[in-house]
This record gives sequence, structure tokens and C-alpha cells, in this order.
Amino acid sequence: MKIPVAFKSILFCLLPGLVFLTSACQKKEKSTLVWESSFPIIGSQSSPRSVDLNGDGLLDFVMGAGKNEFEYSEYGILAINGADGQLLWHAETMDQVYGAATFHDVNGDEIADIFIGGRGPHLKGIDGRSGALIWAYDSSKYLDHPVLKHARFNFNSSVLLPDQNGNGMPELLITNGGNAKAAPFETQERYPGILMVVDTFSGEVIAADSMPDGQETYMSPVFLPDGENNSPMVIFGTGGETLSGSLYIAKLEDLMNNDLSDARVLVSEKDHGFIASPVLADLDRDGKLDIITISHASTISAISGESYELFWQVQLPGTESSNTFAVGQFTDDEVPDLFTFVSKGVWPQNTGSIQVLIDGHTGTILKRKELGCTGFSSPIAYDLNKDGTDEVIFSINEYDCSRAIDDKSAFIIENKLLLMDFKSDEIHTLDQSRGFKNIFSSPWLGDIDGDGFLDLVHAQYFSHSDILSFLGMRVKRIDLPIRMGRDPVWGAFMGSEGNGIYPK
Repeated sequence: MKIPVAFKSILFCLLPGLVFLTSACQKKEKSTLVWESSFPIIGSQSSPRSVDLNGDGLLDFVMGAGKNEFEYSEYGILAINGADGQLLWHAETMDQVYGAATFHDVNGDEIADIFIGGRGPHLKGIDGRSGALIWAYDSSKYLDHPVLKHARFNFNSSVLLPDQNGNGMPELLITNGGNAKAAPFETQERYPGILMVVDTFSGEVIAADSMPDGQETYMSPVFLPDGENNSPMVIFGTGGETLSGSLYIAKLEDLMNNDLSDARVLVSEKDHGFIASPVLADLDRDGKLDIITISHASTISAISGESYELFWQVQLPGTESSNTFAVGQFTDDEVPDLFTFVSKGVWPQNTGSIQVLIDGHTGTILKRKELGCTGFSSPIAYDLNKDGTDEVIFSINEYDCSRAIDDKSAFIIENKLLLMDFKSDEIHTLDQSRGFKNIFSSPWLGDIDGDGFLDLVHAQYFSHSDILSFLGMRVKRIDLPIRMGRDPVWGAFMGSEGNGIYPK
């Protein structure tokens, strides 16, 4: 393997199938596979998020999971011990749970409780220590409600809001929408998506309204704490893979009044909607968070958090996107930059994947690679080699990209976890497994045990047939010989805090 100039002083620490880069192997001389946990039959479209669930001082992991769509599973939610990979507990679900977990202690036992959504509709509050059910959303209560009667489909990932009902607990901001049984390109059996505020303590819906344009929603919403006149704002999107939609911003106050009619359109797309969540970062260095979004048609827009006007916009023709960005310092200036990847072609006949680095200041595409086939996981970022510039870590799947996604005949996929270094323009394989795939799950990077060294956690899925079927999964913890400097900012899906915010 060629050693790039930027890494000439770096030791390559090898494990079968793994290569890691480090300049800090004083205490740890190689990467270690600490544990690998396998789960038969099930799979996941969720990403691991971390929290200490058993009070041992180590981070544990929560993921949504399940069998194939519309199937019951005893293992719809997984709580995995960060120390040894064993299950702390698991929870049953009636369908796939694809949302990422949100954490807050609502029962006062000093262990974070878990809020997670998915198909069904599924939205539950779960005791973090035991896995016992605290509350579950019941759509049958709202059959005659003018708005909530439509909230009977998919719950996406949530974010926490400041306490809205005076009980001392934060609320959940979450969307419900998307009828999986509606045919592509058809407008029949499409129902308006719902944006709602849910009490974390009781599970009660305390505010809700339908999408202003009456369209579906597949987007997980984002909370902007310092929007118009410093008013807290909510950001949400409409449309889908074949239906037009828009990205909206509205005052949280209006949502609490069950009225999104004054929501402002930030950007729209014809014949495509907004599926991937936007991210928030201060691009013009004015002290306010700006909004960066990507439509399903791969139009990337940077929008002022002060005026809501466009800074810049760039489009990647002939591609589609359902995954969001990694935000980091990828260039030499102080403005945060963006990295993501998009799919070539038209779903479900995507024919490859394109990775792009975008200058946060100008919107210029600085680097473009074509690696792997279909995949909708989102990347993470960290400065692993301490050169002052972040690298990105992302997953790809290698197989015949011209193969139809609904072809169920047996074939081989090789999943790779890659590291891209922008200074050296080098790509390194961190992990690779033949016969495995990863379509949706983002990796996680941080310090599980507080020893000052980085750990990497990622999920892979057994594969010998079509790309989307669940056939079993495994989750790995790899102990890296890389000393952690600052805490990771974008070490997980939607950032290490899970809220899509890159700190100012």
C-alpha cells in the first residue's frame, strides 16, 4: 500500500480485514476487534447511538431493528452493552424500527430513557435500564381527530425540544408520514404528513399540524434554537422519491398553536421531495446557524439562518439522494464544509454512488469520487491523524451496479468501511467483509470506555440475495490505537449529539 505524504509518520496498525492510521500508538500498538455481536434473521435501517444504560461508566448502544417490512419481531429495538457486545435488553415491535434513538431520563433513575420511531406506526418511550415500556403511541385514539387521523404511518427520528408544557421535561419534535403501500409515481393513497410535539413523560401529543402543502413527509425534523428574531424555529420537509416537495421553516410557537399555515418555503423541488434531514452550521460566520439541505434530486442548498435567502446552490444532475451530510473542517479556512454521497440513476434502478466534498463558503465541489453502488447511510467525520483537517468515514457496497435492486437471485456483495483523507487525496479501507452489505446505517466514533483512545462501532448485514432484504446482522466494536483529541463533533448520524447542529 502506498503511504501518502501526510501519513509518512503514521503507523499502520493491522488486523485481518482492517487498516487504521495513527500517530499515537504509544500505549496501543494495533487495532483490536473488542467484540462482534451477531443477530440472526433481523436487520436494521437505523444507526447506533450511544448512552450509558447500566451505570458502569461505559457507553452502550441503541439501534432500531426488525425483520422485513410488515413483520413482527421480538428484536425490534436493541440495547447493546458497550463493554462486551451482549444484549442488555431487546424490545418487540410490530414492524421495522428505522429511526435513531433519542435519550432523556424521564423516570428519575439517573439512566437515560429511550424514544424511538419506525413503521407501524411505531413510537415508544422505553426505560433505558430495563427495556420496559413507559408509553407507546396509539393511533386508534385519533381516528376522528382532524389532523392526527393521518398520523398512522411511519415515525421518523426525533429531536428534543425545550419544555413546552411546564412539566420540567423536554418534548419530542417528530414527523409521521409515508404510506408504504402507495405505488411510486401515483398520487392515490397519499396522505399529508404530520409534524407533532410529543410529551416525553406521557407520550401524549401536545401539538400537531399537517404539512402546509398537504404532501407526505419522510424527513426527520430539525430544531433551530435561534431563528427569526431569535425565535425558536422548526425545519421540516415534504415530498418523496417521485413526488414534488419543499423544505419549510416555521416558528415553534405556531406549531404549539397547531397551525403551520405561516410556514415559509425555503426551497422547493419538482418531481422530487426532501427526504434527508438538513444540517445546521454557521457558514457566513455571523454567529447564527445556517441551513444546508439536499433534495432527493441532489440539489444542495445553503440558506442563511438570518434572512432565509440562498447563499449558494449546486445540483448533481442524473443523481438522487436520501442521505444527509457529514459536517467538518475539510479545508484550510474556518468555515465548516460538507461531505455526502448520492446515487446515480433513478430509484430503484440506481447504478452507482458518487461522493462529493463541498466547500461550505462557496458551494464549490472540491472533490468527486465514484465508489460503490447503492447505499443510503450517512458519513461521519473526525481529524484522526491530527493534521488540523477532518477526514470522513463512510460505508460503500461493491457489486454489479447495473443489477436491478429488486432482483432476488443470489449474488455477492462486499461491504467496505472507508476513510477519505482530503489533504493527501488518499482513500483507506478500514474494514471490509465479503457477503455483507450496509444500506442505511451510519458508523459511530467516540471513546466508549474513557481510556482516551477512539473506538469505532458499525453494523453490517448478511447478504446473498436482493439488496434490501434482512437476513441477519452483526455489530462490531473496534478499539483504535488513535488518541482522541477533542470530542467528536460529527461522530454519529446527524452529529454526535444527534441534532444536526455543527457548533458555532
